[in-house]
Amino acid sequence: MSHSKLRAPMLAVMLTASALAVAEGTPQHERHEVMEGVGKAAKVIGAMFRGEADYDAAAVQESLATFEKAAGKFGDLFPEGSETGEGTEAAPAIWEDRDGFNAALQEWADATAAAIAAAPATLEDAKATVGPVFQTCKGCHDDYRIEDE
Repeated sequence: MSHSKLRAPMLAVMLTASALAVAEGTPQHERHEVMEGVGKAAKVIGAMFRGEADYDAAAVQESLATFEKAAGKFGDLFPEGSETGEGTEAAPAIWEDRDGFNAALQEWADATAAAIAAAPATLEDAKATVGPVFQTCKGCHDDYRIEDE
């Protein structure tokens, strides 16, 4: 195959790789990745709450640590100019009501810190302490997320 026939496919591959590299460094991509991790951590606890998995206190603490790490940086991933693009599910309300959004994130962080400090040893303890964490998640999603359809 001649070099000229290879140029177009190679250029397409390079441009695609370049576009992906740029997308990976965007706030939209970063917040998506953070929430993917939170979602995976929530599923671990959710399975226990639904009786689909045995209670594992260490796994609960690990999931809560994921939440804590996310809560510490998530608010910084919504700078002006990142309202759209890359399939973001961030609602305009984040920028229109930044104080409310920040308060919702703080509620999540506080609920998470309280659950970590409680170190629930049993499923019933976890439901009482982790339940409020999930409620803050739901509240934030209700007000500040556009559901992907």
